[in-house]
Amino acid sequence: MNAALHPHGPAPAQGSLQPATGLPVDVIGQSHQRSASFGLRENDVPDFTSALRGDLHNALDDNRFLFQHAAPVMETLYDQIANTHSMVLLTSSRGMVLHSLGDTDFLEKASRVALTPGMDWSEQSKGTNAIGTALSEQEALTVHGNQHYMNANKFLTCSAAPIFDPYGQVIGALDVTGDQRSYHQHTLALVRMSAQMIENHMFADIFPKAIRIHFHTRSEFLGTLVEGIAVFSPEGRFISANRSAQFQIGLPFSALKAHTFSSLFGIPMSSLFELFSGAMPAPKQLVLHNGVTVWCRAKLKTSAPWSAGRADAASSGQATAPAPVAADEPRAAPPRKPHLSTLQYLDTGDAQVASVIHKLRMVSGKDIPIMILGETGTGKDLLAQAIHGDSPRAGQPFVSVNCASIPETLIESELFGYEEGAFTGARKKGSIGKILQANGGTLFLDEIGDMPKHLQARLLRVLQERKVSPLGAGKEVDVDVAVVCATHKNLKDMIARGDFREDLYYRLNGLVVRLPALRERSDFELVVRKILKTLCENGQNINLSAEVLDLFKRYHWPGNFRQLHNLLRTAVVMVGCSGNIEVAHLPDDFLEELQLTPPTHVMPMPSAQHLPPLVTLPVTPAEMKEASQSDGQRLQDVALSAMAQMLRLHKGNVSAAAKALGVSRNTIYRKKDLLPPGTL
Repeated sequence: MNAALHPHGPAPAQGSLQPATGLPVDVIGQSHQRSASFGLRENDVPDFTSALRGDLHNALDDNRFLFQHAAPVMETLYDQIANTHSMVLLTSSRGMVLHSLGDTDFLEKASRVALTPGMDWSEQSKGTNAIGTALSEQEALTVHGNQHYMNANKFLTCSAAPIFDPYGQVIGALDVTGDQRSYHQHTLALVRMSAQMIENHMFADIFPKAIRIHFHTRSEFLGTLVEGIAVFSPEGRFISANRSAQFQIGLPFSALKAHTFSSLFGIPMSSLFELFSGAMPAPKQLVLHNGVTVWCRAKLKTSAPWSAGRADAASSGQATAPAPVAADEPRAAPPRKPHLSTLQYLDTGDAQVASVIHKLRMVSGKDIPIMILGETGTGKDLLAQAIHGDSPRAGQPFVSVNCASIPETLIESELFGYEEGAFTGARKKGSIGKILQANGGTLFLDEIGDMPKHLQARLLRVLQERKVSPLGAGKEVDVDVAVVCATHKNLKDMIARGDFREDLYYRLNGLVVRLPALRERSDFELVVRKILKTLCENGQNINLSAEVLDLFKRYHWPGNFRQLHNLLRTAVVMVGCSGNIEVAHLPDDFLEELQLTPPTHVMPMPSAQHLPPLVTLPVTPAEMKEASQSDGQRLQDVALSAMAQMLRLHKGNVSAAAKALGVSRNTIYRKKDLLPPGTL
């Protein structure tokens, strides 16, 4: 089979196939034999005894790396199969269900056969089933209806694919399970592709300093799920390869360990650096050891992923470039206190943030403009730096322009530059401007909603024609920049009022992502620990007292991360060398505001390993007053009211309402019987 059409590698061994699933008959037969040897009987009832809360929490902790990469992919996969009487499951390498998403009408049926988080779906526990058998065979497969070993499971149709970690070991499985009457022949292909997506994302995170070669026989498949990814040390030693790479090279993982970059691609590592030097080098053709010609892109991360100098310069709007490093010169270790400058570092367990990062990774290097929405202080500037830091332009300038902080009379010259003598007070020799400073790199336009209307047309022209004309210059200069913008304003409302150009809006919003407010995030405690770690010096070990943590959880954080960071910085100074931050260490104005602020309905904030996460539902002062005055009314009624209001606002669209509330769709579906008639 052509490599372009088979993302994972060679097809299963030939033999007679089941017409419904394409699965070799002997695989099912061998699995049934194993099931019997485990002492299972076809009439056994589902075993619920392994569903211990402690076991699940430990498994989630052990599989955190898998979960953080799989959760966003599961959301995408579920969107594709929603309303098909199905569910998506993620399991550990031993078959324990870690996380699930499903249609409400199917969840009850699933619970009857122990298809719930914490349950064991290995062959040893449940006999022949897609999860357990896929893990045993290390191959994607479907188990349909009567192919299941236990009678209790024969109403199911299940498609599962094992997930391999970057070292070639099975780390878990992805599964779609539904009623056998809803079987669809394309489900297995979706599961295969989703598993491949998870594997490719893990590659990007686990080898930040390595040389990554992305390749395929057809150039149009570069950057897609079916591209091969091979990882090498800077000296050319083989480290890892995904399954597509193994298939294209024609060698299994174990055999690749004996190879180097030169033996596989036919050129020395030094030639690779020469081929792919520059900001955005085009794909190049190389010949594999087996004679197959492939198109390649190389990601050469020759400097530390967290650079204090780069982050400092970026935040001040100055363009920087990494210092050259000789081939035989040892590379500097990352600084002890890294800046928040990579997507991986920003992914701290919140499902909404993980979804944002997943989307950003999908478009990385694709020259798609990115628009970041979110309240003031939610970290839009940090996310922009992380986008740049994980992009192919990471070695080039990152230039930040705050459109709200530059006086309107100066923003044009700051952005576009000017020639000597262009206006009174112009500097001698002129200025190239922020856009040209960012040439080859990333231009971050913060608070884009505050850009004056007359400059929006000039910016649109730069983005369309990739040329900039400094003030007073009689010529245009070519410019190559990736554009990231951010705003806390509603640009569509501004368009309706005539304050923002609609054509510029659609030029800037190639991908729109929204950062949740701090009060909405489920990883609050972990975020606090990370900020404290950056503030503590000389071996300090400072934590929050339980009383302070409780106050923090009840506070609404209008300034978000910026406010939290400033408050913790002051508290750390007050505490001194070690100990806990107590209420006495908090600023008086914060405590006074907390007393005056109506409480917020805050769901429990679990630590990162206690997934799936819970979030907050805001409660207005009027709703709190009503809740306190009405006998017997519970806080749940307020949540139901918020759900009903959001569903009416979004005309019954559950996905949109859930996103606006910061909850999962299943949360709304579970409450559907309690909502007012006609709401859902």
